[in-house]
Amino acid sequence: MKSLIDNARSFASHVAENAESFRALEAGQSPEALFISCSDSRVVPSLITGARPGELFELRTAGNIVPEYHHDHPAGETATIEYAVRVLGVRDIIVCGHSHCGAVTAIVQDDDLSSAPAVRGWLERAVPRAVRAPRSQLAPVSADMADAVQHHAVAQLERLRAYPCVRERMAEGLLSLHAWYYEVHTGAVRAHRPGGGRSFGPL
Repeated sequence: MKSLIDNARSFASHVAENAESFRALEAGQSPEALFISCSDSRVVPSLITGARPGELFELRTAGNIVPEYHHDHPAGETATIEYAVRVLGVRDIIVCGHSHCGAVTAIVQDDDLSSAPAVRGWLERAVPRAVRAPRSQLAPVSADMADAVQHHAVAQLERLRAYPCVRERMAEGLLSLHAWYYEVHTGAVRAHRPGGGRSFGPL
């Protein structure tokens, strides 16, 4: 905690050295994209993309899960997506999964999360237990969970397409969706290739 406090104390001097760029933020924000990523501490969107303050609107959830849209039961995640699209007018939404993801591992392996009921309920919103394969039918998976994480990221794009605001902006040609996969141990980023099934390749 000490290092975090020390950096917070010295951050104002960094801002002072770059006063003009930070002063421009007073007028508001106009981010280029909404970046949806996992809450995992190893995933740092601004570090991965090189984004400066004001360039990325971020939504971080356990397992980079996009919840289903329910206008009569609004959630923070739903509100964040809607605000980014309707109010801020972002032109791109990126869903970024990552290697060695604990949330996806729990989904694939159907882990016992009885001691963490909120986590269990959240993950079941991503893949309801009723549609998961029985443990006996689960295929072997790699340690980094690459295929499962990539498939999961693409599945979140389908969730996004069901949002009225997303559907409307895409129909107008004003919004594009992207699925990325980030390797925490190499820094490599791959992107989903539309029309290529579940294929991911270099950016």
